[in-house]
Amino acid sequence: MSAIAAPADIAACDRLAAHPTDPDRPADVKGTLDIADVPAALKACKAAAAASDAPRRVWTELGRAHEFNRQTTEAANAYRKAADAGSSTAMAGLGVLLINGNGIRKNIAEGRTLIEKAANAGDVEGMINLGSLYGAGVGGTADVAMARKWYAKAVEANSSEAMYQLGLMTQDGDGGPKDDVAAKALFEKAAALDHADALERLGAYAEAGRAGEKDAKAAIAYYKRAAALGNEDAGKALERLRCPYVLKDLRDGKRAGRICFDGG
Repeated sequence: MSAIAAPADIAACDRLAAHPTDPDRPADVKGTLDIADVPAALKACKAAAAASDAPRRVWTELGRAHEFNRQTTEAANAYRKAADAGSSTAMAGLGVLLINGNGIRKNIAEGRTLIEKAANAGDVEGMINLGSLYGAGVGGTADVAMARKWYAKAVEANSSEAMYQLGLMTQDGDGGPKDDVAAKALFEKAAALDHADALERLGAYAEAGRAGEKDAKAAIAYYKRAAALGNEDAGKALERLRCPYVLKDLRDGKRAGRICFDGG
């Protein structure tokens, strides 16, 4: 007699390890980019996957839990089971593992094929990853116009990472027209979703007066938010803006400190 998946195990696995863009996740599950409690996620997802009737998303989530636990082989096996069952999120996850080859045999061709399949199925992570592959020429010829295309598709799905990446391409004129105003608008959309790197870009734009007037106060506010979210460049820029005057020891000319403003 086959085991039946326990609803409590499935619910716990979903809550702890579901990806926020996985179309298979239940409507009432928000999902998480980072798995906060890896041991608990592994325990719940292993229990849920032990049943013969486990939904395919459980295998995707188990793959994520293994990946966060740095168990690449186990992650690849779980992703493959979900991918074979039609999970686009698992296809994208397995594709990345195969391209990187950390802990498993690298297979760039298969990895790219899986990512392309995920992207064409509407998977947001697949679209972003395919954009990156086109941009870097991994597994094929570099094509920045195609990279823009796939980032734009992911932007339509409200991906903050895609907004940021497309913003970078737009500000630099890669694969299309160079447009600081359009780039800034993309960074603003990503920043509204708390994308740290986009917030750092907005700080740089405000500091330099790019696509608008120079505004040191706004730059500091953007850099503060970005630094709080872990962007190191924003932290350095914040120190530079808030502490503009370097004091040097008159005896040897070495740095002795800074004069800071804004409470610094």
